[in-house]
Amino acid sequence: MSAVTSVLLAGVGGQGVLLASEVLAEAAALAGNDVKKSEVHGMAQRGGSVVSHLRFGREVFSPLIPRGGADFLVSFERLETLRYLDMLHRDALVIVNDQRILPLPVSVGKAAYPADVEERLSAAGARARFVDGHGLALAAGNAKAVNAVVIGALSAAMSFDRALWEEALRRQIPARLLDVNLRAFALGRETREASRVR
Repeated sequence: MSAVTSVLLAGVGGQGVLLASEVLAEAAALAGNDVKKSEVHGMAQRGGSVVSHLRFGREVFSPLIPRGGADFLVSFERLETLRYLDMLHRDALVIVNDQRILPLPVSVGKAAYPADVEERLSAAGARARFVDGHGLALAAGNAKAVNAVVIGALSAAMSFDRALWEEALRRQIPARLLDVNLRAFALGRETREASRVR
């Protein structure tokens, strides 16, 4: 990785992608980094694509990740992973929430959901870690805590102290939801050995 670390977070509206991006930005800032972030969420409320560019390091001049420049892709849905393969450099790490959310063309029978996500990731040279975000969120006590599970999985691949991540969650999550999100984060962080890594 270069002096600037570039993380692309992608999913669909309602999955908590933007909140996850805020938690990551908070953790990076707490670790003493300059942080820049940019988001696109035009149709988010209707289940459309949501993407957040986040870059951190000693000095960051732009929030936008150049094509082929992402160190990490954090994907909250399998199909969304494929939309951004051209953003990865070889040896990038991809965290994939192993969940299918059918887009409208698939739901109405006009298109087929891709069955070759793993193969395309392999062809792109990316290392991929699949995480059962929904199942682990349920185990933590709330199915909506998928984003905390996914951030937990990402945290295991980064060098920030766990305490910084937990403080970032405390700053970004409403108090009434904090305990379940901390549990979900812990379960996601602990999935490293159980995850499928390719």
